[in-house]
Amino acid sequence: MITLALMADSTASAPAAAHQHTNRPVYVIGGGPGGLAVAYALRARGMRAVVLEKSDRVGASWRRHYDRLHLHTTRRLSSLPGLTMPRRFGRWVSRDDVVRYLEKYAEHHELEIVTGVEVSRVERSADGDGWLLHATGGRELTGAAVVVATGYNHTPNVPDWPGLDTYKGEFLHAGDYRNAEPYAGRDVLVVGVGNTGAEIAVDLVEGGASRVRLAVRTTPHIVRRSTAGWAAQYTSVLVRRLPVGLVDRMARPMAKLSVPDLSAQGLPRPDTGLYTRVKAGSVPILDVGLINAVRKGKVEVVAAVAGFEDGKVVLADGSLLSPDAVVAATGYARGLEGLVGDLDVLDERGKPVVHGARTPDQAPGLYFTGFTNPISGMLREMAIDAEKIAKAVVKDRQRKRR
Repeated sequence: MITLALMADSTASAPAAAHQHTNRPVYVIGGGPGGLAVAYALRARGMRAVVLEKSDRVGASWRRHYDRLHLHTTRRLSSLPGLTMPRRFGRWVSRDDVVRYLEKYAEHHELEIVTGVEVSRVERSADGDGWLLHATGGRELTGAAVVVATGYNHTPNVPDWPGLDTYKGEFLHAGDYRNAEPYAGRDVLVVGVGNTGAEIAVDLVEGGASRVRLAVRTTPHIVRRSTAGWAAQYTSVLVRRLPVGLVDRMARPMAKLSVPDLSAQGLPRPDTGLYTRVKAGSVPILDVGLINAVRKGKVEVVAAVAGFEDGKVVLADGSLLSPDAVVAATGYARGLEGLVGDLDVLDERGKPVVHGARTPDQAPGLYFTGFTNPISGMLREMAIDAEKIAKAVVKDRQRKRR
């Protein structure tokens, strides 16, 4: 049964209040994989966890991804704790199967999920021994701890390009792209060469776009998703704890062996190491067709977008383009400022200063999961974080009950 906990009565007697404090639920904000995994891990340890999801179903962000999306991590290393992904999903799980899995996960573990409730702000409770959540409909919910799991891809980010309002073609963020059907026979510019931009460019080629160009600001590292059956994720897991310089040196010869030189097509080999880039927040492209598309000239690499002028796209090299449509694969912001911005728990880029089992020094009991993008796989790391967070919450609860 889905229920919504109410804020504890501040007029309770001291013993009753103490009992209420130690029996407050843990609120998990976000019903994606990170939030569901934490809720299960807490429930498995006898803790009451209430998931607050602003949409009407779990896995909302996954439902919005483009149609052809498959996990770039293997099924075996992408399961959440307590329920393995079915073998029938295949090695590279599709978007729709990820959604099915999340729905089954919530049902199988009988998680307490409240949909249609958006949390706007989190602050310390009046008694200083918990957290007060301000939510939809004027609700004020008090929890013993809070886990923020609102997602890495939360708020679409569109650069403040000058003259964008003069562009007369179709403009959309990659978050609104579904498939290539509306762009068959059209000239499309994709801006941004992360995994999303690379895959959308390939999707457009395969879907019959008349011309596809890919605007690149920083040359990416490209890694084969799998080589002779060995998934790139396996290597990523093995090297993740090694020194950055060592991994950079190991990656160079592997890249030369597995990825052709695309300098003539506008994609020279990067001049900074692969793992150095990862540590700076830029994961490599896991190839699902971009290499061949660029090599065959089906995806044309062009300079970065500098702005728009008289309805045309201005590139950093001074070129002018007049595509029928522009897809901005320019990433997302975490969107946490309104939620926890007053607590001094975010860095200058708006990301949590800590994640997993660690909590900020000034905000004990406030946890974050899913705000990193590790090369070893986000789902895998969220599953690990879930167990660590649950152990930390239980330990803190036991300490307070002594």
